[in-house]
Amino acid sequence: MATTKIFIVYYSLYGHVETMAREVQRGATSVHGVEATLWQIPETLSKRILEKMKAPPKLNDVPEIRPEQLLDADGFLFGFPSRFGMMSAQCLAFFDATHEMWASQALAGKPAGIFWSTGFHGGGQENTAFTAITHLAAHGMLYVPMGYTFGEGMFEMQEVKGGSSYGSGTYAGDGSRQPTELELGQAFHQGKYLAEIAKKLKA
Repeated sequence: MATTKIFIVYYSLYGHVETMAREVQRGATSVHGVEATLWQIPETLSKRILEKMKAPPKLNDVPEIRPEQLLDADGFLFGFPSRFGMMSAQCLAFFDATHEMWASQALAGKPAGIFWSTGFHGGGQENTAFTAITHLAAHGMLYVPMGYTFGEGMFEMQEVKGGSSYGSGTYAGDGSRQPTELELGQAFHQGKYLAEIAKKLKA
């Protein structure tokens, strides 16, 4: 049986999305016959600006991805922080650089999901998803929402929880809040869910 390759492509400034991405990878890898790989979207901010923003250094165990490498994957999960209700500028720049694949529709038919981090309730938990879907649609990718497949965890009312039927998510607050056990469980589920669908589509 051929291996199904899932690329988890993300940008993370303060580490919240990276934490989610690693859990998404764990979920995808739990599916037999699936190989899930983490990729970072290249930084566009200068070292000086990153220092001013007190951003921690990027971990060197995750390589940066070039747009043309997307062709090697059977499915995707894209992760990003929210900026003014949409994905960050780094992610927008990355998708802008995929214009050749858009022109040839080389990614059409490949399943893709999304996950994210926002500062608070009004920071774009749903709007970030809405605005991200347009990029997938332009490429002809098959957007795979999570729906309510996470079960009871989708209806949790006793604690703050990011994410929705569009994908998994977390709240960063002022930056000190980290993804909770429930949010990480949802991320694991999403990774596994998309990997299973990608595997079926490839069969």
